[in-house]
Amino acid sequence: MPDETEQLTIKVTDKEAVSALLYPAAKKIRAGLTALLGHGAGANQLSGFMRMFARGLAERGLDVMTFNFIYMEQGRSVPDQKPKLEACFRAVIEAIARHRKLKTNRLVVGGKSMGGRIASQVMAGEDREALAEDVIGLVFLGYPLHPPGQSAKLRVEHLEHIKKPMLFVQGTRDALGSPDEILPFIKNLRPAAKIHEIEGGDHSFKAPKKFGLSPDQIFETSMDEIDRWVRSL
Repeated sequence: MPDETEQLTIKVTDKEAVSALLYPAAKKIRAGLTALLGHGAGANQLSGFMRMFARGLAERGLDVMTFNFIYMEQGRSVPDQKPKLEACFRAVIEAIARHRKLKTNRLVVGGKSMGGRIASQVMAGEDREALAEDVIGLVFLGYPLHPPGQSAKLRVEHLEHIKKPMLFVQGTRDALGSPDEILPFIKNLRPAAKIHEIEGGDHSFKAPKKFGLSPDQIFETSMDEIDRWVRSL
């Protein structure tokens, strides 16, 4: 467990709680912003991808919170149903609003693949007006536009109900949705949404050597873009 993190337990229901990690911002450049990132369907908050983005954004001045969804906390491999995933995400948002270090911060929500999708569903849901005061934008680390090989099964209908800026960090070889696939569905959204393209990147942002970017360059550039975009909101 990284020494710089603060471990939290967040109650979701009377019987269920999840663990969360706060990666505090570098103090000298602290931006007064929190990024809440949910993990993807197949790996928890301690995956290399999640820890790298959390640490990298914290080094850039953002307070970053990650957490496990209930199924992952309980050691199960199959994600919970939509209402349970969304309830968990909302519980973490509420915990951030009460946290002594974070309650005065502005908040951006999102995450890796499924985590980002659940964040978007929460922000498009019935209680979006109540959340609107706390959340200033959404960041997607590989938005799952559709399941692999099922390009007609789109997950976009709810996006028009999110009245917040959105940043899509997306690889051009993403089997769950390339920037070119996503653009038609977000180009007319207001406020405007933005795509940061990773040339040659797959769903985990890995790109073949022929594209000329090392994994470190891809991740650093992506985090720089997220940092700039969040601060501009």
